[in-house]
Amino acid sequence: MTQRKITKPRTSKGRAVLCARLAAEKQATDILLLDMSDIDSSPAEFFVIGTVNSETQMRAVTDHVQRQLREVRLGSPRVDGTHASSWMVLDYFDVVVHIMTHEARVHYNLERLWGDAKPYGITESGVAKALKEIPRRTGEK
Repeated sequence: MTQRKITKPRTSKGRAVLCARLAAEKQATDILLLDMSDIDSSPAEFFVIGTVNSETQMRAVTDHVQRQLREVRLGSPRVDGTHASSWMVLDYFDVVVHIMTHEARVHYNLERLWGDAKPYGITESGVAKALKEIPRRTGEK
């Protein structure tokens, strides 16, 4: 995906899609959006989950998301994890971005944990596309 001029999204879904696009710009893979707005006990309206292959890519993705969201005045997130860990969380309150290594993603399996959420993928053009079901990941039990 090519970088484009970013406008400030007005909805939680728009913010989640923007986060997914930004992660894709830095080559995160298996990007999934989980709409959890209808789940009473959910910690956010949307989760954005993406997979990276290295510490360097973890840094590139998380730094890019944070920098771009600051530029459109969406603030700074609460951050959990480090670039050297297998999982970083950027918490923007209504949207929580999870950037994980493949091993961490398979182990923690957030997709199954929040299986009642409505899943969306992201197309090559950066548009959210509803999925019929949450895709299984390679190596998932």
